[in-house]
Amino acid sequence: MEPLRQDDPPRIGPHVTLARLDAEYEQAVPARRFIARGADGDRTFLGCLPRANVDPTRWAIEAESARRLSIPGFLPVEEVGGTADLPWWTAPYAPALPLPAALRAHGGPLPEPFVRALGAALARTLATAHNLGVTHAGLSPAAVLLTTEGPRLSCFGAVRAAAPDGEQRAGLPGLDSGSLAPEQATGGRPRPLGDVYALGSVLAYAATGHTVPERDELPSSLRGLITTCLARDPVRRPRADQVLTHLEPTAPSTGHQATVLDTAAPIPLPASLVAALARQSAQVLAAEVPVPEVPVPEVPVPAALD
Repeated sequence: MEPLRQDDPPRIGPHVTLARLDAEYEQAVPARRFIARGADGDRTFLGCLPRANVDPTRWAIEAESARRLSIPGFLPVEEVGGTADLPWWTAPYAPALPLPAALRAHGGPLPEPFVRALGAALARTLATAHNLGVTHAGLSPAAVLLTTEGPRLSCFGAVRAAAPDGEQRAGLPGLDSGSLAPEQATGGRPRPLGDVYALGSVLAYAATGHTVPERDELPSSLRGLITTCLARDPVRRPRADQVLTHLEPTAPSTGHQATVLDTAAPIPLPASLVAALARQSAQVLAAEVPVPEVPVPEVPVPAALD
């Protein structure tokens, strides 16, 4: 959570912006993400606007697609609105840390048991989506929001919003180059194994602080899995349900049986992240909604009496 800047929007639709969710220098997501308060003052939202140089039409199409999804582990988009030039969407707010912010709060890479649990939760979400014929196409460290109820995947469709199939996507705004599968970077259609590549980059980042680390930097128990997920050839990558089986050997493989009803207990967060979420919650509760200035009507001066 970061203070608003002078050029930040005072409102997102009818909602008043309170703060930025992301640090100023985090550009690897296709949206500017804010914490906003409803006009009635009773509800708080996560509100998003497209970044500059991101096609607002394609961005709005992906936002509407996200609104229609109901997949556990995906951030639930509640409202989509705005204009053709400046669309927006909102989701219900809960205290959340983007994964880069979580590493900053923790002071470095996250503990290996937590990384394994995080990977299992994300793999479960992706396996469910893939079995429904849905490709996330936007997974990256900044797209992962850590909450006390488990990780939530935001930035749905970022790859599709960046450029249509057949066009180079490498280097485009809003995309994390370290999480972009090679076949998608060159314009290939986003497919499930591209999500697996991105999952490998997220686990590498959580464990080392880099999306493309040296092999020896990775924890030994995760080295083989992450390296395989990051294979340049999609055929060499495991499916999301196979990643889940590797990370949770006692859990049955989801295979074709994963559904939107699949759930799992929230994963325990390191104490440093619990404290950071508590601070964010307190700051949001204490934030005052700016009161718009009401112009004082001019009172006519009565004519002088003779």
